Amino acid sequence: MPDATSPDLTALPELVDSHCHLDFADFNGEVDQLVARARAAGVTRMVTICTRIANLPYCQSLAESHPGVFFTYGVHPLHVTEEPKITATELIALSHHEKFVAFGETGLDFHYTPETREAQLISLREHITAAQQSGLPLVIHARNADEDMEKILAEGLKEAPYSAVMHCFSSGPRLAGAALEMGFYLSMSGIAAFPKSQEIRDIFAAAPLERILVETDSPYLAPPPHRGRRNEPAYVAHTAAVGARLYGLSAAEFARATSENFDRLFPRAADWGRNRS
Repeated sequence: MPDATSPDLTALPELVDSHCHLDFADFNGEVDQLVARARAAGVTRMVTICTRIANLPYCQSLAESHPGVFFTYGVHPLHVTEEPKITATELIALSHHEKFVAFGETGLDFHYTPETREAQLISLREHITAAQQSGLPLVIHARNADEDMEKILAEGLKEAPYSAVMHCFSSGPRLAGAALEMGFYLSMSGIAAFPKSQEIRDIFAAAPLERILVETDSPYLAPPPHRGRRNEPAYVAHTAAVGARLYGLSAAEFARATSENFDRLFPRAADWGRNRS
C-alpha cells in the first residue's frame, strides 16, 4: 500500500481538485478559509459540483468570488425524484456562464435507490444530450450499475460524440476499460489511498496517465491521514501522492500531468485562465 501520510505538499504545483461540493452545509461560513488552505497545499483550482437546482446561484457566486473555483450543475442520480425533471435544453440554458465547465454530476446509483432506475436512466440520457449539443463534458457518478452504465454511455457515443469523467471511480475493471476505450477519464479520489483499496489502485495503475484526474469529493472520503474526518480540497494532495507513486513519478510530474488532463477535459476552465493571464 503506498504511503499517503506525508506527501511533500510544497512540491505539488498546479494541482486541481476536479470534484468537490463547496456549497454543502459542512462548509458553511468557511469557504474562504478552505480555498486559502487549498492554495497553500498547491491546489490552485477546484470544481464545485452543484446537485441541487436551488443551490445553483450560490455555486455560481462561489466561482465568481474565487478565481480558482469553477462550477457545474446536474441532477444527481440519488435526487432524480426530488429535483425538478430537467431536459437537455433546460440544462444548456443554465450553462452559459464562463465558469460553468460541465454537466453533472449525473449517472446511475442502484445501491441506495434501485427503485428509481428508470428515472435515473431518463435523467442521464438528458445530460448526455446536453453534452453532445453543447460540447461541455459530463461528470458521471456510477455505483452498483456497471452494466447499465457501460451500455448507456456507449449508446450515446453511437449517436454523437461527447466527453466525460467517471468521477470518484470505484467500479470494476470492466467499466474502467470500457470508459477508457470510449475516450473518457477516470478520477482518483481518497478511496485510492484507503488501505483495502488495492483493486482500485491496480485499475488506476493500468490506465493511461493522460486519462487520470484527481479529486476529493469533499466533504466525503478524506484520504489518510484525515480518514474519518471531513474532507476538503487541500487534501487532494494526499491522493495525488498515491497517484504519483502508482505511476513512478515525482509529485510535481503527476500534478502537472493531471492538471494538463483537466485542461483537456474542461476547456472552458483552461480558456478562462488563459484569457486572464
